[in-house]
Amino acid sequence: MLLVQRGITVFVLLIGIGVGAPPAFAWGDEGHKIVALVAQSFLDPAVRKKVDSLLANDPDSRTAHDIASEATWADKIKSDSELRQRTSKWHFVDIELSNPNIDQACFNRPPLPAGTVASDGPANDCILDKIDEFTAELASPTTDPEERVVALKFLLHFIGDLHQPLHASDDHDRGGNDKHVSAPGMRPGNLHHYWDTEFVVALGSEPQQVAADLIEGISDDQVKEWMKGTPTDWAQEAFRLARTDAYGRLPQPNAHGNYRLSDEYLEMASSDVPTQLKKAGVRLAFVLNMALAGNQQSSSTPQPKR
Repeated sequence: MLLVQRGITVFVLLIGIGVGAPPAFAWGDEGHKIVALVAQSFLDPAVRKKVDSLLANDPDSRTAHDIASEATWADKIKSDSELRQRTSKWHFVDIELSNPNIDQACFNRPPLPAGTVASDGPANDCILDKIDEFTAELASPTTDPEERVVALKFLLHFIGDLHQPLHASDDHDRGGNDKHVSAPGMRPGNLHHYWDTEFVVALGSEPQQVAADLIEGISDDQVKEWMKGTPTDWAQEAFRLARTDAYGRLPQPNAHGNYRLSDEYLEMASSDVPTQLKKAGVRLAFVLNMALAGNQQSSSTPQPKR
């Protein structure tokens, strides 16, 4: 078991992106907080109480124990080199554009050894298997209490990761980390970092307000549609978005292999990113509601609790 103490405008995007960051891990703190806050508004009241209770009893001090902060925990543990090495591959499913094969992207689906908790599973495993394993642990009242909290924290993070298009795709470039990009008015960076962080930060500086704005734009029909399917279906959806947009609408590289993004590309990202954050929040709530409400799906569409 894991040890406890171990509507964007193009103008905003043009001024908002900073110099190249090191390889990023999914949405960044802002994105994960937004996803968790969207999800919180769609939790059944009884499930929200269970989530709050579990997080209140979290003995790990790396984050505060509210749902938004805990959604960043799976990245915070990477400050521990051993945990970073063991868990870093769990954050993605790198489906190759040239040969899309989910089983290969999931390291041929290694089984969780008998008697092993999910947080001690093999390092070579993908986000899809870890979501399944942690969901089962969260749903089971017989799971060790500490492991159950860990399972919840990983789910808060991984459902968000799954909706970042470059966490479900690869062009032999480490999910865009090896593609160097720039745009008018921007300093150079890598493609993954732009999608992880900069396109999200451009939505606003306060995750609470961004989440509230996104929730206002989610219709009942969208909730019904987005709750359909499985994490594998959602990964395939994110892969298709990467193929058509994140990768598919890149310009040709220059002589140095760098990509100069256009205003049209930025406008596309300003539409795709908030949609993916909204889907991630609704689906995170769906997973938690199913796991913590006795696996009984509500007969009505969840309504946001404001």
